[in-house]
Amino acid sequence: MMLQKILLVIASISLISCASSPPAPVINRDTSVNKPTAPPPKDNGTNKSGTDWRPNTYTVKKGDTLYAIGLEFGYDYKEIASVNNLSPPYPIKVGQILSLPGSTTEKPIPTEEGDVVVTPITTDAAMSETKVAPPAVTPILSQPKAIREPYSLEALNRGAAKPSSEVSNKPTATSDVAIAKPAETKATTGDAVTWIWPTNGKVVANFNEASNKGIDIAGTAGQAINAASSGKVIYSGSDLRGYGKLIIIKHNKTFLSVYAHNNKLLVKEGQIVAAGQKIAEMGNTDSNSVKLHFEIRQQGKSVDPAKYLPQN
Repeated sequence: MMLQKILLVIASISLISCASSPPAPVINRDTSVNKPTAPPPKDNGTNKSGTDWRPNTYTVKKGDTLYAIGLEFGYDYKEIASVNNLSPPYPIKVGQILSLPGSTTEKPIPTEEGDVVVTPITTDAAMSETKVAPPAVTPILSQPKAIREPYSLEALNRGAAKPSSEVSNKPTATSDVAIAKPAETKATTGDAVTWIWPTNGKVVANFNEASNKGIDIAGTAGQAINAASSGKVIYSGSDLRGYGKLIIIKHNKTFLSVYAHNNKLLVKEGQIVAAGQKIAEMGNTDSNSVKLHFEIRQQGKSVDPAKYLPQN
């Protein structure tokens, strides 16, 4: 009887110890299963950069002209024509989808200095600067063959008179390549533009985003109209309705300035002008009074010139 009690106590202790021990963890060592990865974020391609609001394409609407589209988005109309293979008089039709200049990578990108394009040098000399030099190999000379002559004091003296190695006098590729420098321009670089007043006179109409895209400065017929900053003339003509005889100057990749209702235009498209240079004479074309309508456009959007021009 005592033996049975002892056996029962031993069995109870064994059951308690088994219950207190946790089961061994199961480890899956199968590395053949690939975990799904999150897809990369999609680029909708609507904008050219994080700060440039302009789209890559534009759908032509009724009443649009290539000149007006260029002004609206802050581009040279000739750049838009070139991207879309349009020739003068640049016909466009309603519903036509136009590519804007920044949407293509096939053409050289203009530098910040106006529209001067610096083409990379692709000569062998320039390419050799970036290529890794091949391992040195011992050249095999096929001709002329060396002629062995008997040893003598005269032969020894002739050998000492010659240079240790003969080098060809042919010019190397680098000595003949002139590194082209970009053409100098007076266009302002970067986003910083120093502005001056384009003419003297009283401001008779202030900026209003809804009704007046700039300011109107009253004056007399023939009064000098000057460039408000240095830059390149990208338009000179009278093709934009409501502006009369008009000049548009591109100062950098961000800013344009607009000079409207002139009586006489004194600069041509493509011309580089300096700040304060006379570009036109005041008039009243497409206007009921003699005045200058002056605009500043930032990436095509009209901004208040009073915030940029110096205080009188």
